[in-house]
Amino acid sequence: MNRVAAKNDHRADQTKVTDNPYSRGIAQFVSGLTYEKIPPEVRSRIKLLILDTLGCGIYASIKEHSKILIDAITSVDAGGTCGIWGTSSRVTAPHAALVNGTLIQGFELDDVHRRASMHVGAVTLPGIVAIAEIRPGMSGRHFMTAAVAGYEIGPRVGICMGDDHLGQGWHSGATVGVFGGAASAAAALGLSEEKTIDALGIAGTQASGLMAAQYGSMVKRMNHGKSAQSGLYAGLLANAGYTGIQNVFESEFGGFCTTFSRSKDRFNMGELTRDLGERWETMQDSLKFYSSAGCVQTTLDAIQIMRKRHPFGPGQVERIVVHGSQVNKDHCFWEYVPSGMTNAQFCIPYIVATLLLEGDFFVDQVTEEKLADPERIALSRKLDFIADPKIIATGKRYMVRVEIHLTDGTRLEETVEAQRGSETKFASENDVVSKFQKLVSHVFPSSRVSEIRDTVLGIEKLDDAAKLARLLVV
Repeated sequence: MNRVAAKNDHRADQTKVTDNPYSRGIAQFVSGLTYEKIPPEVRSRIKLLILDTLGCGIYASIKEHSKILIDAITSVDAGGTCGIWGTSSRVTAPHAALVNGTLIQGFELDDVHRRASMHVGAVTLPGIVAIAEIRPGMSGRHFMTAAVAGYEIGPRVGICMGDDHLGQGWHSGATVGVFGGAASAAAALGLSEEKTIDALGIAGTQASGLMAAQYGSMVKRMNHGKSAQSGLYAGLLANAGYTGIQNVFESEFGGFCTTFSRSKDRFNMGELTRDLGERWETMQDSLKFYSSAGCVQTTLDAIQIMRKRHPFGPGQVERIVVHGSQVNKDHCFWEYVPSGMTNAQFCIPYIVATLLLEGDFFVDQVTEEKLADPERIALSRKLDFIADPKIIATGKRYMVRVEIHLTDGTRLEETVEAQRGSETKFASENDVVSKFQKLVSHVFPSSRVSEIRDTVLGIEKLDDAAKLARLLVV
């Protein structure tokens, strides 16, 4: 049997699968999405999300853990057509997606879709940029459309899986993230509905990632990058005629939902396509203004609010009690012991201690020499976290009520449901641009910083997105 006949025969077998309404519904949306179908407010929002994501990736290129990854990859794959952001290195497209996705996650600064518990930019944009480089001629509007496809589908899979998915110990961006990457790649490549189903099925079988990676390992940062790479592979293979699981979500045995959840009542496949094309999850994505895990941001905002209302120094703190969700406690609370940068950026006690001592928790406050600082370790021991049934009942996993008890008997309290930059308090364009400029100025001269900024904010006018890709490298 020749190759064409074999491919057609395999497709005939695959078309026997008819119980895939959710996989097909997603594929119909992705393959049919156009720039004109995207509401104006979503177009405006995706540009700010793209700018923020690129800034996070470019900045992280200078971090030591990023250099280790870059050196390892370029030692076996050098001279490709796709750039590693913030550097002069070029590799093949799959390795570019892996590395650039890892860079975006490289210093806990990138976006977070709070309800889906995933970082959307890291799994979507690297694949689109790589496709723009290997297939010049993608318009800026097409680039935006591909990005929106991923920002819509990735979070919906996360919402489908619910809190239990992360609670089981899966790193959700590394599992559900493959579908965001595949949706963006499929849209960027202009895949048909049938080939998009294949891309989703190819992506789903690559899903994996363990949340224990947060306790000090560098590999935590690579989990989302692997989703970006898997999504790109999925799109490229499906485009070539390689077939995937046709009912990747729906399959009773070995399907994504049944495999990655402990029981059927812990996921809801209806969320995969609910109001798809009418309710835009892109608008529910949040930005970070602290260099920490997303689950810590509300606690930091609460403390900053109280400090502004009633100024106090770290020496005046007797104890701090954070009331929040069980998911938040499991994800970000433990007794701090120095064991690497990732651990420090997730551990609420360390982060709060640093905020109290330095007034912020951005890139200048997060350095290797401070990880074993006795003063902040001692201060971290004054913090406790209570999983509060009332907060758990709200379903708002990042909501916190923070109590601060001072040595003079003063008791302060503040409740924060959503952090600065969240979907309910989204940042202004000026705030997003300011953060971008602060980060990228560590890597590029001001003229290049401005050029990237202006190109992204006017990306709908770009005739070839490869021009943007060239600005991201030295």
